[in-house]
Formats: sequence, C-alpha cells, structure tokens
Amino acid sequence: MRVLRAFESAGLEYVLIGAAAMAFHGLVRATADLDLFIRATPENIERLRTALREAFQGDPEINAISSEDLLGEYPAVRYAPPTGNLYLDVLTRLGEAATFETVEAEIKDIDGTSVRVATPAALYRLKKGTVRLQDQADAAALRERFNLKDEK
Repeated sequence: MRVLRAFESAGLEYVLIGAAAMAFHGLVRATADLDLFIRATPENIERLRTALREAFQGDPEINAISSEDLLGEYPAVRYAPPTGNLYLDVLTRLGEAATFETVEAEIKDIDGTSVRVATPAALYRLKKGTVRLQDQADAAALRERFNLKDEK
C-alpha cells in the first residue's frame, strides 16, 4: 500500500496488472512482484521515480530507471527495492499486445487510496494466450470467476 499511495501522490499514470491486480478482484495467489503498465512519456517516468523515492527513501538504484529503457526497444524494467520483499516489474508496452492506453482499467478505493487496476476481462486477455503455465491457470480462474468468453 505504501507504493500505491506514493503512485497516487506523485500522479503516476499507471494500471496494475498481474497477480496483484487479480487480488483486487478477489482472486488471491502468492506473488513476489507488482506488475504495472505506465504511460510511456518522459514526464510519467519521472513521476515513477518520484513515487519510488517517496516509498523507498534513499535508494540510489531508483536513478537507474531511465526514459531510454522504458521508451526503448525493450520497454520494461525490474526494480528491486532495498526492503527485498517486493519487486516491481514496470512496462510501457508488451510487444504489440498491450500498453497503458489499451488495457481496460477501473479505480478501486483501498483505505482512501485510489488504485487503477486492470479489469478482469483485460487481465484475461493479457494472460490467456501465453505459454507460461501460471498465466494459463490465472486465465482459467478469471474465465470461471467472471464468466468470461473468448472474443471472436
């Protein structure tokens, strides 16, 4: 929650995806990371760094998160805060499949913090066609819980 509050405070444009987003929809499973898409602009990447500095004060590794990385050919970074109990996988796009702008999201209010979370249908679309077994299991759980159908 400290990270999500910092995102809100910094005005970060993001959408939570992955297992953490599934948990917001009532499908809880163990995970060691927080996956998110952010809007792909230099200003928003600076807001990400600002939020991380607020959440993890004094960590010089935050400065290594660059616009060149997140706006480049491989637009993903993994940030490992000094606490060691959570990783952040930050993406600006997932190939041609998804970006911040294309992932349907909704706002969840958690203890007064607004959290932008991918919808169950959006999570299903992200997970259903991958080769990763955990993604396939997640897609099946989403399909069953929310009665989702494949688009034709």
